[in-house]
Amino acid sequence: MLGRRNPQRSLFSAQTLPHRVAVESFYGRMASVSEVLFSDEDMAGMYCADNGRPSLPPSLLSGVMLLQFHDNVSDAEAVERLQFDLRWQVALDLPTDFAGFDPSSLTYFRRRLVEHGQERYAFDRFVAVGRAAGFIPDRVTLLTDTTRATGAGAVQDTYTLLRKGVRKLLKQMGYGTAGKQRGLSAETQRLVQTYLAEDRKAAIDWADPAQRAAQLRVLFADADLVLALAAAHGEDADVRATGWMLAKIMGDDIVVDEGGQPQIAQGVAPDRLISLTDPEMRHGHKSRAQRFDGFKVAVTTDQSSDLILDIQDIPAPGSDGRALLGTIARVEEHTDVSVVRVLGDGAYGSGANRAACAAQEVDLLAPIRRPADPVVDKSAFQIDLVQQTVTCPQGQTVSAKPGPQQQGQPTFTATFPRALCQACPLFQRCVRSKRHGRTVSTHPFEAHLQAARQRQESDEFKSCYRQRSAIERSIAHLVHHGVRQTRYRGQAKRQLQRLFTAAVVNLKRLFSLSAEHAVDLKALLSPRGPTALPIQAT
Repeated sequence: MLGRRNPQRSLFSAQTLPHRVAVESFYGRMASVSEVLFSDEDMAGMYCADNGRPSLPPSLLSGVMLLQFHDNVSDAEAVERLQFDLRWQVALDLPTDFAGFDPSSLTYFRRRLVEHGQERYAFDRFVAVGRAAGFIPDRVTLLTDTTRATGAGAVQDTYTLLRKGVRKLLKQMGYGTAGKQRGLSAETQRLVQTYLAEDRKAAIDWADPAQRAAQLRVLFADADLVLALAAAHGEDADVRATGWMLAKIMGDDIVVDEGGQPQIAQGVAPDRLISLTDPEMRHGHKSRAQRFDGFKVAVTTDQSSDLILDIQDIPAPGSDGRALLGTIARVEEHTDVSVVRVLGDGAYGSGANRAACAAQEVDLLAPIRRPADPVVDKSAFQIDLVQQTVTCPQGQTVSAKPGPQQQGQPTFTATFPRALCQACPLFQRCVRSKRHGRTVSTHPFEAHLQAARQRQESDEFKSCYRQRSAIERSIAHLVHHGVRQTRYRGQAKRQLQRLFTAAVVNLKRLFSLSAEHAVDLKALLSPRGPTALPIQAT
């Protein structure tokens, strides 16, 4: 049953007693709107209407979570601060003798938010306030970028992945129960004893390559055996999922040599699984030198207000730009605005993104990589898409032939005669083939890329693109509040952490904007609506 906060203050309310919490601090500003910051009625649908004990007020728990992500503390530390930190008591309008509650209440509340699809509650509430105040215009320019985030699971090597995978699969097939162990074959009994009864890392000299190789053979053979057991086990979804992961580990991490012996594969598979405790974690790179294990967090802000309009986990490997179209769709759906322009770095400027944005009348500003040798780069050739001809930097023109379709779009290829190229002073720099002259193939979205290259040299592009750097300020705030350390496993709970962290940053920004424009933020947060006209954003 829904529990509600008592509107009558305690005699020992921290806000009414003398205190030294600065009015201009985050805690002081939060105290000024504490009674209307969150509403119990907004979350009534998560609770039974007429049965059970009254819950802890969801408005209180939402406020606690907001402060928890602001200070980047654990559940246990959050409850302790409720009891002993005057700043928290003032911010939430609690009595100084507040008894607290069990930290597990926060765990159950997060679970309830996820189960009822309310993980966006605080984030959407503050964005809606920004819209009502006029800070976010009807037509927005988005700034977007990503940052890294470590995962909550343990990163495991191939040996541990195989051992833990075999163990997990045996447990899911029920071999850990006493009844299931009767009548087993000797081989299956050995698997149960080795991986369920003991579950210890092999007692070998791990510095000895021969002993490591022997252990890999044992693990590989045992994984094959348990996968065969799983294939005959039936259609259990958990067994199938774990079996798939174990098979993927074997396929990505191990190769079989000519003698039929398993060996650790050289290199890293693009989508290599690195943890069984959090199977969605992956190796990622923000640069060639900066590697991390976990996820990327895509952050998108409104240029005019600096408010975060979207935040989303994306897989660690691969280009940042693949998340762009989903970001635009979510911003327009949840914020009720029209996206007219997006500023992103070069990762967002793929031909497919440019074509999709053009179809939606969204102006995408993203730079294109500058060539190492611009004199002979493909961009130095004049490509006529209508006549299907290509002219080289020296003025030689050849006709092109149709090539294969790519991404559903036609392409064509032009090959210059080798004799013609050999007579050119740029031959050594331009031609790599030993048999033919220079070959130029068009991109499936060549027209969009050509237009982008030309625009990139304009003063208008340079002036607009400089404004993209403002996204770094919002990302710095998110990093300060712990967005790079993932607390939870599972996409829904990870997203809850990202959204509440972004809600903290947005609330801080709303405090600044409301002071700057003399807007009554408390009136905007109140369920009765604003008492003053909002500003008109430009």
